[in-house]
Amino acid sequence: MRENEVLTREETISVIEGRPKAGRVPVNIHFWVHTNKFGNQRNAVEQVLARYPEDIQVQSIANPAVYDAPEGSPGYRWVNWDDPYKNSTVGLDAHIAMRDWERIDEVLDNFPDPDFEDLFDGFEKPDGRYRLGHWWYGLFERHWSLRGMTNALTDYYTDPENVHRLFRALTDFYLRVITRMSEQQKCDGIWFSDDLGTQTGPFFSPELFRAFFKPYYHEILSRCHDLGMHAWLHACGNIEVFLPDLIEIGLDVVHPIQKHAMEAPAVVERFGEELTFFAGLDVQRVIPWGTPDEVRREVRYLLDTFWRNGRCMLTAGNGINEDCPVANLEAFFEEAVEYGTVCARRDR
Repeated sequence: MRENEVLTREETISVIEGRPKAGRVPVNIHFWVHTNKFGNQRNAVEQVLARYPEDIQVQSIANPAVYDAPEGSPGYRWVNWDDPYKNSTVGLDAHIAMRDWERIDEVLDNFPDPDFEDLFDGFEKPDGRYRLGHWWYGLFERHWSLRGMTNALTDYYTDPENVHRLFRALTDFYLRVITRMSEQQKCDGIWFSDDLGTQTGPFFSPELFRAFFKPYYHEILSRCHDLGMHAWLHACGNIEVFLPDLIEIGLDVVHPIQKHAMEAPAVVERFGEELTFFAGLDVQRVIPWGTPDEVRREVRYLLDTFWRNGRCMLTAGNGINEDCPVANLEAFFEEAVEYGTVCARRDR
């Protein structure tokens, strides 16, 4: 295959399942490049994007907002009241929609409908690439977006029953969305996010994870598998302690194995036979502050570390914004394609 030719869905599936038949490592960088943030460099960034392949067709649902509902669908939001901070400024983690649990019945009685008719508004038609249904904010992220970070982290001790009620409703919502993604959109995989870690460790203990998250995640992952789809998780921070439980319940792909939070070689050594890594290039230091040569070296390091006769795809660790020099973005794409081709050919 040509280095810049897009991989087929079958080639990407073969990599995810550890029997690689792809001509190079799958690349999915465009998704993370926020072109609208680049100001007068936007055209140059868009020209870079146009020259390189995007092997995964990520399709994001119209996920409900906390307060703002779409025109004509007033019930499609997480809470049925207006933003109390509309005319003030407050940090995202301190933005509290539900100050106490007294309104949980009201929230659950007016929960958004997963059969929302515009759920797939903006989806593209299948085009032969691996098709990945996506949403941000899983269980923990949605929990703290409603209760604020401090409240959320204490709720597991002070209000466990109400946390379970919320997670049950969220899981039921997602299960229906997953079914619709399979039946109506022919997705090959489902990718959702839950940032479970800080830079130095997880937000909570393995015991809390197993009590509050693992059972619901198991349902979500099992629904994906029952419908013939892979299950993907984006989780920033150090989540190494949770990986054995996630593997046990069937996680297929994990992103990003965050640099400066997790040690990639150790993770590969422990879990490399059981997980596919959607390896994310560091966007905290390398992308904004490195040179193009340093970007290239980091791409090679990631591929040398994670590509083990398959089970590795390459992407960014998180959003790429205006602090990324265009030359660094070009180096990222070019090395991902060129060295990704070398790795795939080497292991044939």
